[in-house]
Amino acid sequence: MRFNPTALTLPALALLLTACASASSAYPSLAIRDAERATGTMTPVTPAVIRPAAPAGVLGRVDQLEAEAAIADKAFTAATPAARRVVGAASGQDVGSENWSVAQVAVAGLEAERAKAVTALADLDRLYVDAGVEGTEIDRIAAAREGVTALVERQNAVLEELSGSLR
Repeated sequence: MRFNPTALTLPALALLLTACASASSAYPSLAIRDAERATGTMTPVTPAVIRPAAPAGVLGRVDQLEAEAAIADKAFTAATPAARRVVGAASGQDVGSENWSVAQVAVAGLEAERAKAVTALADLDRLYVDAGVEGTEIDRIAAAREGVTALVERQNAVLEELSGSLR
């Protein structure tokens, strides 16, 4: 019988490999190790948004709406002193009296002038939304909106004051 060296090698190798296997129930932790933690913080770079210029027709319309609001504000400002006098005369009067009715008409005249400015503001709002949807430049429209909004808010304050005096 001849000696076969591979016949003895395979069982010896299997015996050695069983020594590597352990029946231990302690497994390594799957938690993040200190070396795996990211150190420092990275702030993402915000890309600059470059919008194409608004069409000239839109900018012309913005200028027109600003002018309409300014004209309405000028008329509102001109009519305010007379309305204040009439409302002052109606202060303390009964609802439905002649002075009260004249004061209501004066306040309604101011509200009509304010309505013109509010209409211009609504059109500016529409242009602002359209420019935002189309992705065109909105800074000029936004500035016009802010200016007209300030006019309307000032007019609202005057109307609230006068209406409060009539109650």
